[in-house]
Amino acid sequence: MHPFARHRLAAAAALLGLAAAAQALDLTGLSKDVSPCDDFYAFVNGNWEAATELPASRARIGSFEQLRQNNDALLDKALKELADKPTLQTTPGLKLIAAYFSSGMDELAIEARGISPVTPLLNRIDSLQRREDLPTLLALLNRSGISAPLNFSVQPDRKDTRRNVLTLSQSGLGLPNPEDYSKDDERTRTLRHAYGTYVKALLSAAGRPASDEDIKPLRELETMLADYTRPRERLRDPVANYNPMTLAELAKAAPGLDWSAYLAVLTAGAKLPERIIVGQPEFLERVGMLASSPASLPAWRQYLTVRVLDAAAPRLPKAFANASFDYRGKAITGLQAPPPRSEDVILQIGGRTGSEPLGLALGELFVARAFSPEAQKRAVQLVDDVRASMKARIEKLDWMTPGTKTRALEKLANMQAKIGAPEKWPQYEGLQLGTNDYAGNWLKVALWNSGQQVKDLDAPVERGRWRMAPYVVNAQAGGLNEITFPAGILQPPFFDAKADDATNYGGIGMVIGHEITHHFDDSGRNFDAIGTLTDWWTPADAAGYKLRADKVADRYSAISPLPGYNINGRLTLGENISDMSGLPIAYEGLQRALKRTGGAGKLVDGYTPAQRFFLSNALVWRAKVRPEFLINQVRTDSHSPAKYRVLTPMSNSAYFAQAFSCKPGSAMVASDPLTVW
Repeated sequence: MHPFARHRLAAAAALLGLAAAAQALDLTGLSKDVSPCDDFYAFVNGNWEAATELPASRARIGSFEQLRQNNDALLDKALKELADKPTLQTTPGLKLIAAYFSSGMDELAIEARGISPVTPLLNRIDSLQRREDLPTLLALLNRSGISAPLNFSVQPDRKDTRRNVLTLSQSGLGLPNPEDYSKDDERTRTLRHAYGTYVKALLSAAGRPASDEDIKPLRELETMLADYTRPRERLRDPVANYNPMTLAELAKAAPGLDWSAYLAVLTAGAKLPERIIVGQPEFLERVGMLASSPASLPAWRQYLTVRVLDAAAPRLPKAFANASFDYRGKAITGLQAPPPRSEDVILQIGGRTGSEPLGLALGELFVARAFSPEAQKRAVQLVDDVRASMKARIEKLDWMTPGTKTRALEKLANMQAKIGAPEKWPQYEGLQLGTNDYAGNWLKVALWNSGQQVKDLDAPVERGRWRMAPYVVNAQAGGLNEITFPAGILQPPFFDAKADDATNYGGIGMVIGHEITHHFDDSGRNFDAIGTLTDWWTPADAAGYKLRADKVADRYSAISPLPGYNINGRLTLGENISDMSGLPIAYEGLQRALKRTGGAGKLVDGYTPAQRFFLSNALVWRAKVRPEFLINQVRTDSHSPAKYRVLTPMSNSAYFAQAFSCKPGSAMVASDPLTVW
C-alpha cells in the first residue's frame, strides 16, 4: 500500500461534491421512447442529451468532462490555499506549483511583463543571418519547449529497454493536419484562413504587423514541411517509426543541417549520443534541404518567431491569449468563450494528459485529498480480475498457435500496473519559480526538463517512473508493458470504492480492459513482455490477427458521425480494437467478482448486474459536443466519437444481446459480429 499522506475519504468526497454512500447509476437520462436493442446510447443518454445545453466555454460536456471539472475545482481550491498559506508548501513540488499557479492567476503582472519573457528567444531569431547558425538556434528552441520543426525526447530504446536513447521526430505545423495545407474543401479553407488571421494577430501583438503577402514565406515553408510530414495513421506503426542512426548516418540521410552542432546544443555540452532514433527520416531530410539555402533565412526567421509566440501565447498578455483562443478554441473546436482562468492555468501547468514536468506535483496535491487506501485496494482487485479474464480469453483463442499464445501470456503476466499515484514524488532539484512571471516560469520549467532528459541519456531506464500525472481523468498503456490508472479517473462515475461491482466493472473495469488490450492492439502487439519492439508472432498468427484487425478498421470506416465525415478506421484502429475487446474482458471480470460475492441475481433499480454493467458503460461515454469539435475529432483524433464507443462494441457483444434479450436483426445485434481477442 502506498504511504500517501491523505485526509479521510469523507473529506475528499466533500471536496469533490460526491456522496460518501455507494454511487448509484444516474438513470434520469434514460429515454423510454428508445429500445435498448435499437440504440443503447440513445436509450441511456437520450433524455440527458436533449435536456443539456452546451455552455459557451465548453466544446464537449459529459462524464469525462464533468469529472475533469470536479478534479480541477479541487485543485483550484487547494492551490489557492497553498498560495495563501506558505506553511502548507511542505515539499519542493508543492512550493513550485503554488508559485506557478499564482503567476498564472496574476493577470496584471502578465500584462505588465508583456513579451519580455520570450524577448531573448525572439532576439536570437532576429539575429539569424547565416544558415550555419540555424542548427544551434533550432536546438536552443527545442530545449526551451518549442518543437519547431523538430521534437526531441529521451525515452527507453524500443529495441533495448534497458537504456535511454535520444529520439527526433517531426513537428512544428500550425494547422491540425499536414493535408490541411493542400486540401481544398470548405473546412480546410476555413482553417487556413483562421490560421492566417492568427499568425497576423500574433505578429501584430508583438509589434511586428504583417499582411497576407508578408506571411507568404511562412505559408510556403510550412507547406514544404507538411509535404513530408507523415499523416497521423502512419505514426501508429512502431516499426516504420523506429530508425536508429549514428550521427554520421543522420548527416548522410539528412544533409544540409549541421547535426553535430544541433546535438551539441541540445545535449548542453554533454557527450554526443552515439545512437539516435529518427522517427521520420524523410521529414528530417526535408528540414536539412530547407536549412541549406541562404535564401530561406527570412522564412525561417518568420516561421520560428510565430512558433515561439504560438507556444507562449496562453501565458502572455491578453492580445496573445485571445488570439490563441480565437484560433485553437473557436475556429478548431467551436468554443464561444474561454474556460475559467483557473482551469486554463492548471491545464498549462500539467498538460492535457498530465505529462508536463509539474503535472506530478499537481498529482501530489490531488492525491492527498482525493484517494484512499480503500480505493487503492479495490482498484487492484479490479485489475486482477480483468487481467485474469484476458488470460482466459488468450488461452481459448482458436486462431492462435500454442507458441504465440505462450508469448502472449508471458506478456500479460509481466504487465506492470500503476494504480493511483507513485510511491515517491519528484524533488525537482535546481528548479525555482517566481510568483509573478507566468511565461518566464513556463520557459524555466521547459529548460529544466530538457536538462533532466539529457541526464537520462547516461542513466538506466527507471521502470517505476510515472509519466502521467495522478490527477488527470485518463489512463494509459505505457511503452514498457505497463498500464497506468491515475487517482483522477478512479472517481465516480468511473469508480467508487463503495459502489456495487456492476457499476465499477462497467466503468473503470472497461477502462482497465481497454488499456490491457492496447498492449495487444495492432501497434502494441509488436512489443514483448518487457516492452521491447520485436516480432514474437508466427507468420500465420500475424496474418490471422491482421485479417481480424482489417475487419475492425473497415467496420468503423463505414460510420459517418456527421454528413461528409467518416471515422478514419486506420487512425482509430488501436482504440477501436481496445474498446471492442476491453468491454467483454471487463464483463468477464465482473463475473469473477460476482462469484466471490454471490450477487449475480441481485436487482438494483430493477436491473440485473449484467444490465447495470452496460448501463454504467454507456453512462461513462455520455457526451454532447459542438459540430466543430466533432469534425476536428474525426479528422485528427485516434479515438472514435463517444457514441460509437458504445454502439459498436456492444452490438458486437453476445453478452449485451443476452443481457437485454436483443434478437437477431436488432440494430444492436451485428449480423456478423467481430472479435479480435
